[in-house]
Amino acid sequence: MGKVKLARMYSGNIVDGLLFYLGLVVLLTFHEFAHAWVAWLCGDDTARLQGRLSINPIVHIDPIGTILFPLLMIFTPLGGFLIGWAKPVPINLANLRSPVRDDILIAMAGPAMNLLLAVVLVIMARIGLMFGSADVVIVFMQMAELSLLLCFFNLVPIPPLDGSHVLRNFIGMSWETYSMLCRYGIIGVYIAMRIPFIRNTVMKMTEGTLTFLGNCFHVPLY
Repeated sequence: MGKVKLARMYSGNIVDGLLFYLGLVVLLTFHEFAHAWVAWLCGDDTARLQGRLSINPIVHIDPIGTILFPLLMIFTPLGGFLIGWAKPVPINLANLRSPVRDDILIAMAGPAMNLLLAVVLVIMARIGLMFGSADVVIVFMQMAELSLLLCFFNLVPIPPLDGSHVLRNFIGMSWETYSMLCRYGIIGVYIAMRIPFIRNTVMKMTEGTLTFLGNCFHVPLY
């Protein structure tokens, strides 16, 4: 069993599965909050005015991406690699001081938040290790791995993932064309994650970074 496919270990165990799901919701919430916060810093208050500059999970929930797909992934063999998503944060490029630079900064804020959360979770695992609580260590390390998976998964340059904003600005794609591609983005993402090179790259980046953080804070990998 690959480490990235954490959901497999929860199948058939409702309590562990729900705890895993709650952790995913929290990580997605902070991911979207980071987008909204950086957008606000860059001059666009669209997300703030819509109540998205918040760590309240309810305002970020997407019925399919935050509820249906993750629960299918955790409790059935149907989910595969797809781990879910939250409602995209609205951005008005006209409000940004430097549209190209700021669009990239806003997009990268989500993965950066997940990387930061992974560091915090590994530190929490280290604290649990100091108190001799193996179960706590395992839980925090699993959540750290999930946060890193969200980070690197979102860097794949396929609309509507965050990495696609960098590609869009690099090739000069219009916002209208990009928005059109985003409508069918979930199909592209699903296909991409079935391509061994892409899937394995995301998995290796996730596992490699987790190993690095574990070594930095002297926390053994489960």
